[in-house]
Amino acid sequence: MAGGFGSRRLARELALQALYSLDLNDGLTAPQALAYVAAGFQTEEGEPRERDAQAELYAQQLVEGTVGNLPAIDEIVQKASRNWRLERMARVDRNVLRLATYELGFVPDVPVKVVINEAIEVAKRYGGGESAAFVNGLLDRISQELKRP
Repeated sequence: MAGGFGSRRLARELALQALYSLDLNDGLTAPQALAYVAAGFQTEEGEPRERDAQAELYAQQLVEGTVGNLPAIDEIVQKASRNWRLERMARVDRNVLRLATYELGFVPDVPVKVVINEAIEVAKRYGGGESAAFVNGLLDRISQELKRP
């Protein structure tokens, strides 16, 4: 599975959890958050998962890229969300949106459909009942705003 679909999904899940941790803990650095999350990440059955170096490397790129471009990313998300202030969004939703917006805006080799579909799946797994629809609607608007085909 290394390098394939599963590794990228795992990377996005790791990155989301690291971004969530950073959102909660002001003193935490991106490398600390990612190391903590990667060490304790489990399979869906609650078993410790086998480490996936490729997934962890992509997760690192995602987290560092998102954190490094956070003001621009937050501005894009805020503009697209119209009626929702960023700080009022659920933490999971906000960080799924940040992560996907980073991929849409800064990782051109990942197709828009893949970014949006992956974000929806991650939102379904970690977010609330309305998360997937909320994320889908905003990312559609964001991809149009960024003029990604």
